[in-house]
Amino acid sequence: MENLRTVRGVNDILPDVMHKHNYINQIGASVCNQSCYEQVDTPIFEFADLFIKPLGETSDIVTKENYIFKDKSNNTLMLRPEGTTSVVRAAINAGLTQNLPKRFFYYGPMFRYERPQKGRLRQFNQFGIELLGIDNVFGDVEVINLGYNFLKKLKLLNKIDLVINTLGDQESRLKYREKLVLYFNKYKNDLSEESKIRLKKNPLRILDSKSNKDREIINTAPDYSKFLNKESTKYFEDVCKALNDLDIPFSSNSKLVRGLDYYSHTTFEFKTNLIGAQDTILAGGRYDGLSKMISNLSLPGVGWAAGIERIALMIEKKYTFNPLVVLIPQMDAHNFKVLEFYKKLLDAGIRTEMIYSGSLNKKLKRANKISATFAVIVGENEIKKNVVQLKNFQSGEQVEMKFEELITMFKTMDVSNC
Repeated sequence: MENLRTVRGVNDILPDVMHKHNYINQIGASVCNQSCYEQVDTPIFEFADLFIKPLGETSDIVTKENYIFKDKSNNTLMLRPEGTTSVVRAAINAGLTQNLPKRFFYYGPMFRYERPQKGRLRQFNQFGIELLGIDNVFGDVEVINLGYNFLKKLKLLNKIDLVINTLGDQESRLKYREKLVLYFNKYKNDLSEESKIRLKKNPLRILDSKSNKDREIINTAPDYSKFLNKESTKYFEDVCKALNDLDIPFSSNSKLVRGLDYYSHTTFEFKTNLIGAQDTILAGGRYDGLSKMISNLSLPGVGWAAGIERIALMIEKKYTFNPLVVLIPQMDAHNFKVLEFYKKLLDAGIRTEMIYSGSLNKKLKRANKISATFAVIVGENEIKKNVVQLKNFQSGEQVEMKFEELITMFKTMDVSNC
């Protein structure tokens, strides 16, 4: 049965887990709507060039984590590895930059070819937001606050910690880069092969390395904060002040960076110690340089994305799915009549399942197995008398009643959890 297995790194999302995913997305959408963010959806695949330049030739996403393929027109396409670039592209394509700011949220699958781990799959789902057109501290604080409220609604605040840092402006970044290159060159022979490549093209990416060999060297690397100019320092101080004013607890970590060139100023992550090595459940930052890499426009932006699979591992959401009513025709010949009842119950908003085949005893066993609350039994005598038999599985009671009375009774019941 080898051919019936899923591809390595992808999972089926079955009803009990899908229930959690839907809940997370619903909470996210509710929080976003309240904050005046509008929902968008972008294609799952795009022209590969859209991602390659902003992500950088040495980024993991391009060098080893991408899904690139040719279509029948010989276009080079990529399954989207993240949502931000597509949302910025969509806003520019649609001419929405003429009326800024714009606030968007989205959710859906992303794709990266990497070693599958708990909470990290090759096809994974994200919920994300993007705030376009605001180039000051308050945009950063707005999106962090929205992420905080999202996790608060999911009742996860006691399980996570917010960590923030600043990447400063371009001037600060270049100064730090020069110092970092000098530092890592001293340990060039000790770095992992991947970090040796990054040292030549994007040394900040070394700070993201997960290699134990690299981590020892990174621990004593120069502190980014010492290379910030006055403007960048003031920017970060204002972000911290605003978060304190909003009573959002956080800690700062100068090693929290983004190696991609389009990031600047604030970067942040909500972390947990409950799901193993994949400890970041929501991460974001300011990406003012992204739009210039994919267009001629300069469009400031800041946002975040949350891993739905990782959040689903943390939330407690009991899954139950059972019909309030099952319709049981005593014989196959009665199915046509019972279909009329089935339609009327559905039209009345009653969660209903019809059991089509088997003996009466087997049908009742099936109703018990799926935890139905009631069974409506219809046979030849019931059809002649224009009644039904209503069996209550909770009390064991069975009564005869008119079908119209049945509908009225169900409408007066609290069936929200049924």
